[in-house]
Order: sequence, then C-alpha cells, then structure tokens
Amino acid sequence: MQPPFGNRPPLPSLPEVWNGFCNAFAALKKGTVLRWLVLLEFSDLMLDVLYGYMALYFVDVVGFSASKAALAVAVWTGFGLLGDFLLIPLLEKVRGMGYLRLSVVVELVLFPTFLLVPNPWMKLIAVGLLGLFNSGWYAILQGNLYSSMPGKSGTVMALGDIAGMFGKLLPFGIGLAAEHFGLGPALWICLAGPVALLIGLPRKNRAIPEGAG
Repeated sequence: MQPPFGNRPPLPSLPEVWNGFCNAFAALKKGTVLRWLVLLEFSDLMLDVLYGYMALYFVDVVGFSASKAALAVAVWTGFGLLGDFLLIPLLEKVRGMGYLRLSVVVELVLFPTFLLVPNPWMKLIAVGLLGLFNSGWYAILQGNLYSSMPGKSGTVMALGDIAGMFGKLLPFGIGLAAEHFGLGPALWICLAGPVALLIGLPRKNRAIPEGAG
C-alpha cells in the first residue's frame, strides 16, 4: 500500500531557495511591481482589516448587542457578495481600473459618513454600501500585480508573502491607537486605504489588456 504522503514533491534545495529570494527582491526594483504590492496592502484596510474590527466597533462604539453586531457583519458580507456578483457583467463593459478609481472615490465619502453619522441604523446602511463598493478591489489589484510579472506567478506569491509581513503592521497600528484613543478614532486609520489608492493608481491602465479588468 502506498504511504499517504509518498508522492510528495522533493523539497527545494538551498541554492534554489536562495535564487528564489534573489529573484523576488530583484523584482522589487520594478516600480510597477512595488506599486501593486503597496496598494494591495493598503487596500486591505478597507477589506479584511475593517471586517475584523466590524463587530467590535458595533458593540464597543455603537452600543449594539452581540447579536445585532453579528447582523452588521452579515450586512457587510451580503452586500459584498452582491457586489461581486454584479461586478462580473460590469467589467465586461468598463475597464477594471476605471471602476476601481470610481469606487475608491465613493468609499472616501462613505467611510467618513459611516464613522460620523450618529444614528446606528444609518451606520448599518453605510456598512452595506461600503461592502458593496469595495467589491473587486483585491481581484483587480492582484490581477495587475500578476500582469506586471507575466510567467512568474511563484515570484509574485513570494513577494506577496513578504509584503504581507509588513502589511500586518497596519492593523497592529490600529490596535495600538484603539488602546490609547478608543476604537472609534482609531478606525480613521483605515481611511489611509482609499487615500493610498487614489494617489497610487495609474491614470491609464496599461497593466491589463482591454476586457481583462
């Protein structure tokens, strides 16, 4: 009987690992690669990072019960899925970069509204719209990153892991700010996500061919 792990591929040799790291760091010299890596990490402030703090915000700041806070998370998730569904036919008609720039501007309006509006149910509506309009951010940015290094998906994955280690400092900073100033003021740091995208996105989309996003 064949051992359950008998067909595992051999581990890469030390020179292969070293060459992989050298290729990954050499790729960082390309401005386009570095751009997409940075934008991916900043975009996460309005994606997984905000999602991670969502329930705590509604309990600690808004005053919802745990069950109502779960409703807020469900609204975010539901509208996000709706956005992903609507995005597929939309990207057949418009460039992905054009949609991304427009959605970033919308998020720049929605997120301060979410934090400043006093009515908790209006916050819930804002949460749904936030989840709707950040749909597709990760996929479009990741697609541009892969297109900037065609045929080097392994290097892209390695660079993504390296950038992710630095990206972890962003939610850590929010946690430190929340400890000193409260979660409400600390979440304003998430606004750096759409601001970075607004500044860093190219004015012309040359990374992905027409129709691919």
